[in-house]
Amino acid sequence: MDFNMTRKLITACLLLLITGGVAIQGQQPDKSRLKDISFDDIKFDIAKGAPFKRDLLPKKIESLEGQLVRLRGYMLPSFQQSGIKKFVLVRDNMECCFGPGAAIYDCVIIEMLGSASASFSVRPMAVEGIFSVSEFKGPDGNHLAIYHIDGRSAK
Repeated sequence: MDFNMTRKLITACLLLLITGGVAIQGQQPDKSRLKDISFDDIKFDIAKGAPFKRDLLPKKIESLEGQLVRLRGYMLPSFQQSGIKKFVLVRDNMECCFGPGAAIYDCVIIEMLGSASASFSVRPMAVEGIFSVSEFKGPDGNHLAIYHIDGRSAK
């Protein structure tokens, strides 16, 4: 192979790599692919006691909308031990960190879909499902939670 032919071949390969890389970068992420997230990934800047506004959420949190995720946390205690269809998953199990003054991004409402259900545990659990931003307000109009997962499994 002569020098000019080698140079053309290398140029063609580089062009393929460059244009292929641009096409890949321009594609939307595969939201059906399971993404491991943590409570740190859904944390954002908000002053303590300030009202929640959707425009406070950074793009990295907005990009999770409709994404299949796995999130680890603790189930808030309930009166039910098994067959639980709806519960709150929190960052940690310390009572001081939930309730009055708790960060709004430290809890996620979980609703198990179909025949899926959860059993109560004092140990951390991983919930898999579709993430969404869904504002849940209390009787006083204040936000109690802003995140929601349609759960497929909780282990």
